[in-house]
Amino acid sequence: MSKLKYFFVAGFLRIAGCLSLASAQRIGKLVGLAMWKLPVKPREVTDINLAICLPELSQPARAAMAKESLVHTGMAMLEIPLMWEWPVEKCLGLVRETKGLELIDEALADGSGLILLAPHLGNWELAGLFFSSRYKMAALYSPPNMPEFEDYMTQVRGRLGSELVRGDRRGLVRLTGILREGGVAGILPDQSPRGKGNAFAPFFGMEVKTMTLVSKLMQRTGAKVLMTYAERLENGEGFRIVVRQTEPGLDSKDTVAATTAMNQSIEQCIRNIPEQYQWEYKRMRHRPAGEINPYNPDRVC
Repeated sequence: MSKLKYFFVAGFLRIAGCLSLASAQRIGKLVGLAMWKLPVKPREVTDINLAICLPELSQPARAAMAKESLVHTGMAMLEIPLMWEWPVEKCLGLVRETKGLELIDEALADGSGLILLAPHLGNWELAGLFFSSRYKMAALYSPPNMPEFEDYMTQVRGRLGSELVRGDRRGLVRLTGILREGGVAGILPDQSPRGKGNAFAPFFGMEVKTMTLVSKLMQRTGAKVLMTYAERLENGEGFRIVVRQTEPGLDSKDTVAATTAMNQSIEQCIRNIPEQYQWEYKRMRHRPAGEINPYNPDRVC
């Protein structure tokens, strides 16, 4: 059954990979509108997250934001097959503008390693491809639930020589070595971490489980850290790669201070283009003991 599911998914990716960007975004928009209109989980979670994270918005404004966010999520879903199936040069041709790339050159100038934090904002697959085309880079990943899919995923993500590193002990040792050599590491920082490497820190005002990996890597290797994302431009015109400074304190030995600084850095990126964030992810599901799970009010964490 698992292999059958893999062949179905792989077949869909290859078919969708034949689309143009404009066609993929049009279809993705329809998928997003369907998620917004139907009583499905992504719509429910998006509404809950927006109410928690952007309480300053009026109810009509939040409803409009939910619709726009799910449209962007639908577009991201249809863009990923392009990033995985298109030739690399064609993917990189979608980058029309860049902002803040000089920050990377400054960070690497003294031979230090660099950690690039890429939240689930805009098109994170294109961001990874863009930077792996320019730097010696490794990217941290969690194995997919479908084991047969792992080889395909690592192959397409590593087309430019980017090294895919599993988020286990062996992988983290390799990541540390790459940073000590002055390389670049890409990490998705806004996922609920597994294992013991976490602390509870505020994210849009709510205490949630947050990875401590970034601060530990900075302390062990002397690496610097920056934020990045690939912003979707209007009317299918492509993307803008944005690089930003992080909030101070991310390398603190105080795990709460470090994770708070990281979450604040993610928030600043999201507030620039909140409609392009993946709001349907249950980011708030892991909270301190005794707190209510916002996605299931009958359950206490």
